[in-house]
Amino acid sequence: MTTSLESSPVADPVQLRRVFSHFPSGLAVVAALGPDGPAGLLVSSFTSVSLEPPLVSVNIARTSTTLPLLETAEHWGVSLLAEHQGEVADQLRRPSSERFDGVSWTSTSTGEIHLDGASAGLRTRVVQTLPAGDHLIALLEVEDHFAQLSAAPLVFHHSRFRRLEQEIAE
Repeated sequence: MTTSLESSPVADPVQLRRVFSHFPSGLAVVAALGPDGPAGLLVSSFTSVSLEPPLVSVNIARTSTTLPLLETAEHWGVSLLAEHQGEVADQLRRPSSERFDGVSWTSTSTGEIHLDGASAGLRTRVVQTLPAGDHLIALLEVEDHFAQLSAAPLVFHHSRFRRLEQEIAE
């Protein structure tokens, strides 16, 4: 049986965003220590790229006011948010000057910022940035990592924070 799918012009960004929202993703915070303290942002476009060499990528809007601050840093911390960090994710959606207010974090000797309580994190070095439409793709080499194996991720789906359900035993 064949069914007809409704479609709209690709040029309609509102409709395209709605389509993209059908794909759930985890949430990560990319951050580095700047001259005035932590600079970072919330991303839903974190992707593992390669094990050899160990690479990940994130996509950041070119219009981001935080991007120029991050671009001055050679090392970025990536914190993968845990399911209990919905309020932290909300805080990181605020204006850049307020993002880290009340958020507990630590920094490394090379300036990566990691959020306390994250389910996992990576110390990374920026390898390359590539323009891609209205975004910039940052390719990051993983230099170190940590994980709380029992921590479940915070998930972003249909523009809302969600938690994963427990596996169903069969």
